[in-house]
Amino acid sequence: MEGLVYKSTGSWYTVKDVATGQFYECRIKGKFRLKGIKNTNPIAVGDRVLFRLEESNRGVITEIKERDNYIIRKSVNLSKQTHIIASNINLAFLVVTLNNPPNSTTFIDRFLVTAEAYGIKTVLLFNKVDTYTEDELTEVKYLASIYRKAGYECIGISATTGKNIDKVKATMEGKTCVVSGHSGAGKSTLINAIAPNLHLKTAEISQQHQQGQHTTTFAEMFDLPFGARIIDTPGIKGFGMVEIEKEELTDYFPEFFALKHQCKFNNCLHTDEPQCAVKAALDRDEIAWSRYKSYLQILKGEESVYREGEGE
Repeated sequence: MEGLVYKSTGSWYTVKDVATGQFYECRIKGKFRLKGIKNTNPIAVGDRVLFRLEESNRGVITEIKERDNYIIRKSVNLSKQTHIIASNINLAFLVVTLNNPPNSTTFIDRFLVTAEAYGIKTVLLFNKVDTYTEDELTEVKYLASIYRKAGYECIGISATTGKNIDKVKATMEGKTCVVSGHSGAGKSTLINAIAPNLHLKTAEISQQHQQGQHTTTFAEMFDLPFGARIIDTPGIKGFGMVEIEKEELTDYFPEFFALKHQCKFNNCLHTDEPQCAVKAALDRDEIAWSRYKSYLQILKGEESVYREGEGE
């Protein structure tokens, strides 16, 4: 039987039979954990799998089909391992808040680089715009302008008042979407605004993550009435980068990639090389310094910064 993983609790997986639409609770065969994969989760929400039924109408997953893509990060507490947030994604939403909790550009950029590396389009949702002062709104608009200039779609929303939720829904039609961001940024509130019938818990999950209990909440996918799927994910305190080749990193900053052919050297890393088009654009304020700073940190492998924004 062929299925789609809708929920992962670490040991059991909720799988939807693609032929009948019926859901089954499935476990995995032990050998999945012995393949040398250093993931904390061998199966992720969004995975296409093969499974067979056993007694009590429960199943066993026998095969994971090849993934189109996935969002992956280093585990915060197990730095040698990685965690796949979700797989087979058409669109990622990163929920960003200016404060409550604060978001750093480092965190945003690391998420965007990972999404770019796996070919996943990302839309930045600047949430809680109804709560900001005039000065704070100006700051949000400036931050959004940085990412629009880099080529990203940015939408200012309020998950509580419903502002621009219709725009979000319009981008989702026919797609499998993942919602990610810091704990307390309003991911579950956003999903409730998109699909009120889901009645997702919000306060309890937010409180749990403020206490740093990452492993006790789990990703889950939901079918939406307008022909889309959405994946709710646990809050992320930090985004540890999975290794990316230095020569490839520039490709995952769209505004850098657009200029790299103008650099004197084909293998230019945009650091100390002469006649670098990226650094020239930086000097002309055509590229944001915050983006360049993130680029340098990732290039140098400065993992100590990935826990920025942790105090939410």
